Amino acid sequence: MPKPSHPKPGHPSAVVDLDSLPITPADVRAAAATIRGSVLVTACHASRTLSEVCGCNIWLKFENLQFTSSFKERGALNRLHALLPDERRRGVIAMSAGNHAQGVAYHAKRLGIPATIVMPIGTPMVKIENTRRHGAEVVMTGQTLEEAGLFARQHGEACGMTLIHPYDDPLVIAGQGTTALEMLQAVPSLETLVVPIGGGGLISGMAVAARSLKPDLRIVGVQARLYPSMYNVIKGEHLPMRGDTLAEGIAVKAPARITSDIIRHLVDDVVLVTEDEIERAVAALISIEKTVAEGAGAAGLAAVLANPKSFDGRNVGLVLTGGNIDTRLIASVLTRELAREGRLTQLAIDIVDRPGQLALVSSLLGEAGANIIEVSHQRTFSDLPAKATLLELVIETRDKAHLDDVLARLGTSGFKVRP
Repeated sequence: MPKPSHPKPGHPSAVVDLDSLPITPADVRAAAATIRGSVLVTACHASRTLSEVCGCNIWLKFENLQFTSSFKERGALNRLHALLPDERRRGVIAMSAGNHAQGVAYHAKRLGIPATIVMPIGTPMVKIENTRRHGAEVVMTGQTLEEAGLFARQHGEACGMTLIHPYDDPLVIAGQGTTALEMLQAVPSLETLVVPIGGGGLISGMAVAARSLKPDLRIVGVQARLYPSMYNVIKGEHLPMRGDTLAEGIAVKAPARITSDIIRHLVDDVVLVTEDEIERAVAALISIEKTVAEGAGAAGLAAVLANPKSFDGRNVGLVLTGGNIDTRLIASVLTRELAREGRLTQLAIDIVDRPGQLALVSSLLGEAGANIIEVSHQRTFSDLPAKATLLELVIETRDKAHLDDVLARLGTSGFKVRP
């Protein structure tokens, strides 16, 4: 175990007695002993390519490679092990947008505990089906996690079931904190941890564990800009929460009191990332690391890619918190990233409606080295003259510079192009 260093003046941990918090370092160590052998000690590897791209030394903690593809197993199992015999017999209930659901369902089945999972309407189908596959009863209700949670609490009380909260539970938080113990054991030289925040269970547990080992470690939380709930609490802001986010796993409108208090005392900063930045991070992890992370799981990398100067030259640990994402959504994210890079482009070209024009355009594109992916003619629904037609193409190019060259060749040949 590395020897703790002294915190810097003004550092969040400088005036905090860790043993006075709702979750202590001893709680996290106890959780590590409880889940040992039943939850994977996932790899924490350096990424040479992402390090070069971001200008810092990046290590990735592959929690997306847990059996249920999420870190949520840690807290769920730690909480389930604490149930009394009568509580086990009566069963448990949980509300979740997916990953906590799977963690509870999987380990409850292993331990012979009946489980009911309440999931909000709109939860990705892959998470719903995986939860059912683990043997839990799934109830779909509520438009938000908070509405699903209200139903879970009421239904659980009526049926005598124990509620396993996804983040507002000391045992769950302690279980999630074991992630930091493993990261710092694998890479003691880490200087910064970047952790996604939904309800705040993961970053709270990790902060307690990390501060006990390395008090001057910098800890940065990340939220989706569409759901800045913890950001508002910590920063005193009132930014709105709305819409569909790729990071639905951290789309929480009301963070818990326990986690808010720990984050306020132990976390250096909370930052926001846009949907475009999250998409870029998901695509980068697939193309560079050949690993699949859901939107919430890629939020940490999104923050580093969006503001590399804040991490310049530092040893940065990122947690890939989950990998449960629909394949259709992956395809959409990758295609949109190709478009942003100038490698996939939709063109609209005004041409004279006579034989040979399509062949001429095709020839020019071929000579320029562009590949035609899709072709369509639009004669009826356009504002062009009757003797003209709109040629719509999707083309593939190497990059934006190559695309500019292709457009220049078309323009030089007299074609009016609307990218």
